[in-house]
Amino acid sequence: MHVLALIIQGLFVQPCKGIDVFDIRHFRKTAGLAVLLGGTLLAEASVWGAAQAAGSDDKPARGGTLVYLEQQSHTNLYPPAGGFYPNGGILNQITDKLTYQNPKTLEIEPWIAESWTVNAEATEYTFKVRTGVTFSDGTPLDAAAVARNYDTFGRGNKELKLPVSEVINNYDRSEVIDPQTVRFIFKKPSPGFLQGTSVIGSGLVSLKTLALPYEALGDATKIIGSGPFVVASETLGRELTLTARPDYNWGPTKLEHQGRPYLDEIKYILTPEDSVRIGALLAGQADVIRQIQAYDEKQVEDEGYLIYAPSTRGVNNSVVFRPDNPLVADVRVRRALLHATNTDEIVSTLFSDNYPKATSIIAKTASGYVDLSQKLSYDVEKAKALLDEAGWKVGANGRRQKDGQTLELSAYESLPQPQNKEMLQLITQQWEKVGVKLNVLTADSGSAVVNNLDPAKAPVSPAMVGRADPDVIKSQYYPTNRNVLLQKGGNSDKVQSFLDERLNTLLDQLASEPDRAKRLAIAGEVQNYVIDQAYAIPIFEEPQAFAAAPYVKGVSFEAVGRPSFYSTWLAPRR
Repeated sequence: MHVLALIIQGLFVQPCKGIDVFDIRHFRKTAGLAVLLGGTLLAEASVWGAAQAAGSDDKPARGGTLVYLEQQSHTNLYPPAGGFYPNGGILNQITDKLTYQNPKTLEIEPWIAESWTVNAEATEYTFKVRTGVTFSDGTPLDAAAVARNYDTFGRGNKELKLPVSEVINNYDRSEVIDPQTVRFIFKKPSPGFLQGTSVIGSGLVSLKTLALPYEALGDATKIIGSGPFVVASETLGRELTLTARPDYNWGPTKLEHQGRPYLDEIKYILTPEDSVRIGALLAGQADVIRQIQAYDEKQVEDEGYLIYAPSTRGVNNSVVFRPDNPLVADVRVRRALLHATNTDEIVSTLFSDNYPKATSIIAKTASGYVDLSQKLSYDVEKAKALLDEAGWKVGANGRRQKDGQTLELSAYESLPQPQNKEMLQLITQQWEKVGVKLNVLTADSGSAVVNNLDPAKAPVSPAMVGRADPDVIKSQYYPTNRNVLLQKGGNSDKVQSFLDERLNTLLDQLASEPDRAKRLAIAGEVQNYVIDQAYAIPIFEEPQAFAAAPYVKGVSFEAVGRPSFYSTWLAPRR
């Protein structure tokens, strides 16, 4: 049996939440034994090729297979669903975007579009598309193909159940001016659109892919892009193989690397258990792993491996309330729980320096950030006073009670977010100090997704979203986007009455103001309003955390932390 199949099945180590030195050493010994018994298993798991043997640490070498271990299986690969990090990690290799956002400067640079113009009102965007670009099925990526993509992303397709992209606001239509020129027209200003053409949710796909229904797009082999890699094979829920496209020659124009990717192949393997991913990396069975927990970082670095923790530059990892639930409908209750939350303790106990404490609802590196530290103070006495004022008195059992009800709330853990269960459990301990009970529920069943959309069952919920543009705030809170507060008219049919027209007006203004200074001022106003209403308790600025072997060179990340392996290459092992 292939050694990686053994890893997936967890035969080397027993499943556990954490990992210690003994676990890793034991894994390395048993993995090494398996390699010896299997003869060629290690070579099979990580193919190098003749190019590596002749390469050096400073000159990119061509060839080889990158073995990448992913914590969670991808879901749907319709590009606007790429916000889920396992989805984005695939789409980023097989699709190109109209523009490229430089992850260092955040400037928008040419990619499939070689140039563009925007009118003063930000209601018309005209792009000149590069010539000679094709999808992997041989069809042209021309102005007509770009127009079809954005008509789908901007308006959705009800018949095929393809939803509207959350990064496109106020979309009206496209106009194909000539084979290489396309214009997009908006019903009102859409200042975030240019940046929206650079994000993972705007990956360009062939007309054949756009003709498929949403439910068919969970199969990666159905996603036909123009990117540097193509899907070669997939075993759903287990393994995915990408191969380099030999004729690829249209990467972002300002990148040093041009032409085909250096790697021959990328092998994605679903490996849910943290300790198994780390053990595989340290045993030489994997080259890159996603989602390394903060408590494992030092051990991995001590072994000579590298930690990458790019910022997601968006809405911080937070706890949000669903005000349609009567227990948290009173702003005084929400404010009390905000002040009962000790974010310093959470960050110092569970996380590393790669996870800065949140000081607003968006990260310090996000556009429009304002420092709201003073409004986010930890103050137990203030929390108790607010609960008293709201009529929630401490009962005989130490719990807050009112009109025969106990202030007992529930939240489902979010599996994609780092140590989310442990974070919620620590918040539970903190809220106990003011007499409030928080039940932390597991999210490993299908019913959890449905229940999390019911404010009666989940009045509290963890949430975050990454994007390097102020529109990310609208994506998080607006009813017809992610709607994390569960407002009426959004993605939950369980909400009876809650609708914050003031918040939604601000979010509409944020997504429609063409003047940059005014737009950033609105972003600041929204941040203040969300905290003043205590709709969210920001906890930490979430990175995407990866670990890689030292011989893996040229790993890069787009502006919100998804990996790009276009320029990645494998140096000789030492």
